[in-house]
Amino acid sequence: MERSLPAARVATYVYFVLYGTLLGTWVVHIPAIEERVGISHATLGGLLVVLGLGAFVGMQVAGPLTDRLGTRVVVPAGGVLCGATLFLPGLAQDPWTLAGALLVFGLCNGCLDVSMNAHAVHVEKAYGRPVMSGFHATFSVGGVLAALAGAGAASAGLHPAAGMAATGAVGVVISLVSARALLPAAPAVESPGSASETGTSPAVERGGPTGRVWLLAGLALMVMLCEGAANDWSALHMRDVLGASAGAAAFAYGTFAAAMTAGRLLADRFVARFGSLAILRHGALMAAAGITLVVLGPWMWAVFTGWALFGLGLSGCVPQLFSAAGHADPTAAGANVSRVAGLGYVGMLAGPAVIGWLTHVVALNHAFVLLTLLCVTTAVGAGVLRTGSDDSTRRPEMAAGTH
Repeated sequence: MERSLPAARVATYVYFVLYGTLLGTWVVHIPAIEERVGISHATLGGLLVVLGLGAFVGMQVAGPLTDRLGTRVVVPAGGVLCGATLFLPGLAQDPWTLAGALLVFGLCNGCLDVSMNAHAVHVEKAYGRPVMSGFHATFSVGGVLAALAGAGAASAGLHPAAGMAATGAVGVVISLVSARALLPAAPAVESPGSASETGTSPAVERGGPTGRVWLLAGLALMVMLCEGAANDWSALHMRDVLGASAGAAAFAYGTFAAAMTAGRLLADRFVARFGSLAILRHGALMAAAGITLVVLGPWMWAVFTGWALFGLGLSGCVPQLFSAAGHADPTAAGANVSRVAGLGYVGMLAGPAVIGWLTHVVALNHAFVLLTLLCVTTAVGAGVLRTGSDDSTRRPEMAAGTH
């Protein structure tokens, strides 16, 4: 087991990068596919809901399947399916065929998402220290690779389906090659807060794991709704509310994304020192302060600072919720992660729409007050991490600063 852990960790990084690359490849080809199919932005928005629905269903299927068959089977299978179906949207000729392609691709995305996060939980448990945030940070690396590959394909004049098929084929190979390094099952490594120390098995924690996991899922929904709103509305806020140029408006999203990536690269060390509860609570409060600064900021640099604080604060929240769900009951890590990821994904999709609806009633910057309220609610609800999984990966020697 000891020898396999570093390889398993590297393989997990590979799958997170792969997932970001495959999903990002679809994203960078959206304009070309939209033009090819001949649909409006409104129709595309509805089709993206189909993609999200497929992902949600895939997550719920993959969770129990991962617990039953093991991550070494389901993770590479999800990667292969994602790679093999990536080209389908590029072949679509009309809205109906595009909807079918996105539904299938979404199903496969959901399978890979949940299974690789379940494996990340196993790796983290085997290490006995926080590593989850680092995995989530590498997802962004995949997005960068997808943008570079998409730019190269466009420069070469490739048909969208051809470029997507090439990336997908590489993804299939990487999934198969990396599979051997994965852990075969959840490692039998106990950590603080487990049965050996509390005298209670995870399955019979206060309130039971299922109810607690749904609370974690509710927090994930709120956090990821905030993230989704920032993704789609940060640039528009800069342009419409502050009158910024297109370049400055784009920099608003870039500031948010860069801060979130940097925060995830650093979060594991802070979790090891202060615990996951502190990261979730104080991160949510930082995010609340950041988005409030965006709402009230009278000039652009104040707003840029607000988006940076918002991204930095949110960066460590979702990994802690996923980790807590996976550690709540090691025998059902996949199912529990699927619940949290699934409801969180609903929030990610709903965020842009909710803010859009609110703009019919109030100004865009005032609509962001909802995000402040959600962040504060998350901070208040962070105490759910106390019931067994907080500090589950924080060992006393790490808290003292040793590794």
